[in-house]
Amino acid sequence: MSKLDEFLSKSKIDPRRLLAASKKVEALRDEDRSIKLAKKRAKAGKASDAEKERATEKGRSGKAVTPPMLRKAREGAKLTGPGKQRILRAVNHVLTTKKSDPVTLADLF
Repeated sequence: MSKLDEFLSKSKIDPRRLLAASKKVEALRDEDRSIKLAKKRAKAGKASDAEKERATEKGRSGKAVTPPMLRKAREGAKLTGPGKQRILRAVNHVLTTKKSDPVTLADLF
């Protein structure tokens, strides 16, 4: 049993709820699309000063936690850093809906 699996059972969080929360949190929004467009224009050299400033911002990835990724994390297998961060954001989103304090990466992995 991994630390993540123990935490989920202790906090009474259903893994399916994590998948749904991750899909909601990581979904691309209009501001993320505008950041991507600004980065594309800045790279081509066609950007204004405002777009160049906008291009330095960081948007969402648009990639949610997948069932195989969550299964690997619960088994204690190795995960990439971005995968761990996505799981962390999903867990913290569920915890804030439950009115609990957010956790850190060290608490889960």
